[in-house]
Order: sequence, then structure tokens, then C-alpha cells
Amino acid sequence: MTAEEEKTIRLLETQTRQLIFKFQQLKEENEELFDELVKKEGELQEVKKQNKQLDADYKNLKMAKLLEVGDDDLKLAKQRIGRLVRDVDKCIALLKAMGHEPT
Repeated sequence: MTAEEEKTIRLLETQTRQLIFKFQQLKEENEELFDELVKKEGELQEVKKQNKQLDADYKNLKMAKLLEVGDDDLKLAKQRIGRLVRDVDKCIALLKAMGHEPT
């Protein structure tokens, strides 16, 4: 074998080792990225689950707010009941004045 052939073989061996080394590096990086992808997919599922729960909570809160009686509504209802009671009392008083006893 000539010196030129030996040099070519050594160069080929060196390049082959470099390719194998680079392949190992890329393989490790690929495994790390795959692990990270799996982790991110899990996080995404968790966020979707939380989002769904928050959406349900929001809808429930919205419904509860619609059903909630506010202070103003309660005050108005009390005033209206008060007026109705006074009207009934007036009617009873008129009936008594006319000589009719309420039953």
C-alpha cells in the first residue's frame, strides 16, 4: 500500500469517526427534544383541562349572578309589598266603614 493510499484511508477513518460522533450528538439531542415534546404535550393537556374547568366555573358564576337578588331589587320588592299591604289595609277600612266585615 502506498503512502497516498494510507493517507486516504486515515482520512476516511477520521471522517467516519467524526460522522459517528456527530450522529451520536444528534441522536442525544433528538432524544432530549422528544422528551421535552412529551413534557410540553402533558403541560398542554393540563392547561386545556384547567381552561375547561375555568370555563365551566365562569358559566356557573354568570348564571349565579343572573339569579342573585341585588340590594336595590330587594329594596324595591319590600317597597312594593309595603304599598300592597297599605292598599289592602285601606280596602279593609273602607269595607268596615260601609258596614261590611271582611271574612
